[in-house]
Amino acid sequence: MYPYKLYRVLVCFCFFFTLFSTSSLAGNDSLPSWNEGTSKQAIIDFVKGVTDKNSPDFVPAAERIAVFDNDGTLWSEHPAYFQLFFAMDRVKEMEAEHPEWKTTQPFQAVLEGDMKSLAQQVKRG
Repeated sequence: MYPYKLYRVLVCFCFFFTLFSTSSLAGNDSLPSWNEGTSKQAIIDFVKGVTDKNSPDFVPAAERIAVFDNDGTLWSEHPAYFQLFFAMDRVKEMEAEHPEWKTTQPFQAVLEGDMKSLAQQVKRG
């Protein structure tokens, strides 16, 4: 299996794991919004294999790792890079060390949660 295919399967496994672990939510069809086909069946087979203790492909829960990439497939309607959210959290954590940020843009916008003002600080080009 090519690495990118394995990567996509792992992403799907992590995303859909909760569907398989809670059968009352999933009903009889684990992926009811998916069309029948080889992709859907491959995901179902993979998840069943790594979650079945009797399977040679079984992976203990403690060793299961969720991996997501930044290709946009999991973004919402108005995406923001996760690095932006990290930076915003760091500004809030460091606020006490930098009282001048309360009146200095773009820090002020971050501290006030003013996304509109923050967006205006971004140079588009």
